Amino acid sequence: MQHITDEQRRIRIGHRHLLAPGVRASSPVAVADAVVGLHATDAATVFLSACARLAEPSVAAVEQCLYEDVSLVRMLSMRNTLFVVSDEMAPRVEAANARAVAAKERRNLLKHLREDGNGLDERWLDETEKSALAFLEGSGPASGSELAAGVPALRTKITIFPGKKQETVQGVATRVIRVLAAEGRIRRDRPRGSWTSSQFRWAPARPRPVEETAPAQAELALSWLRAYGPGTEADLKWWTGWGTREARTALAAVGAVEVQLDSGAVAWVAPGDTAPEPEPAPWAALLPALDPSGMGWADRGFHLPAEHRAALFDRSGNIGPTVWWNGGIVGGWAQRDNGELVWRLLTDPGREASSAIEAEAARLTAWVGDARITPRFRTPLERELTA
Repeated sequence: MQHITDEQRRIRIGHRHLLAPGVRASSPVAVADAVVGLHATDAATVFLSACARLAEPSVAAVEQCLYEDVSLVRMLSMRNTLFVVSDEMAPRVEAANARAVAAKERRNLLKHLREDGNGLDERWLDETEKSALAFLEGSGPASGSELAAGVPALRTKITIFPGKKQETVQGVATRVIRVLAAEGRIRRDRPRGSWTSSQFRWAPARPRPVEETAPAQAELALSWLRAYGPGTEADLKWWTGWGTREARTALAAVGAVEVQLDSGAVAWVAPGDTAPEPEPAPWAALLPALDPSGMGWADRGFHLPAEHRAALFDRSGNIGPTVWWNGGIVGGWAQRDNGELVWRLLTDPGREASSAIEAEAARLTAWVGDARITPRFRTPLERELTA
């Protein structure tokens, strides 16, 4: 069994995640494909992750791909989490993950409708969805409130968890919109604000090719191995949200190769991907909360010292803004209310690293401009830096 060192794993991040200056991409689509998908729970993360990897950072270029060309697609997919993937990758992700997520979302909504006890059923939901789609076809992109104003059924209120401690009354609009989006029938269009806003408008989505689940899962596993390998079976299960059977079947289907890590654990790489890679020129990066390079594995010990985890993650396991040097996390950063970018190094990476980090901070400040960034999931270090 071939051995792949932690140093080689960090070198691969620089190359494969397009973080070393010499390998940065020319398009947001190339960025998304390089890391399989960009985390999109926080609207700002998509732009910050993409621009960190672009040779010429551009908010307009990302917006063009998301809202004009629709060459980038938001999907509720891996781990029931929102990702942005390329239009070419979308059918694979839909078959491998998103279709099952959407089916669960629909079952949950129908369960809530039945429990409400007011006669709302599958037929009512079908008619409401058709009305919502017809409204969007006629009106153009609309916010959730505009959609509810135009479709009376969406103003219906239901009781969630009746008779239980958490009983509450909610409007159905948000839940119906979530199901339609999960099923790929509508998509998020431009927000009602800047690129950091999550107040999206909604528009009809283009139909996607239908793929079979098992081959799509194998292809998704292969894409993950090429971007994040070596990774353990536990890493793949965590990243995808699959069970053990699905992960093992996908790894076997693509002929994944076993390798040994510095920790002694057995991991997997894509076929023919065991050769060492040359070290890139030294590089630094300031990556946002939920960036793929921080969220690609369940076990991040090879690039993040265990003693720094508490400062950089929230209690739910979401990583905050991080400072990187040559494939390892060395600190965290934040933006203050006045726009100032600040950071703290948790280890001393040396003078060369400090200069490179300052240059990356200046690069980030330049393209962010007047925008203000507050992560959706705040971590202890990010809070301290903005206090």
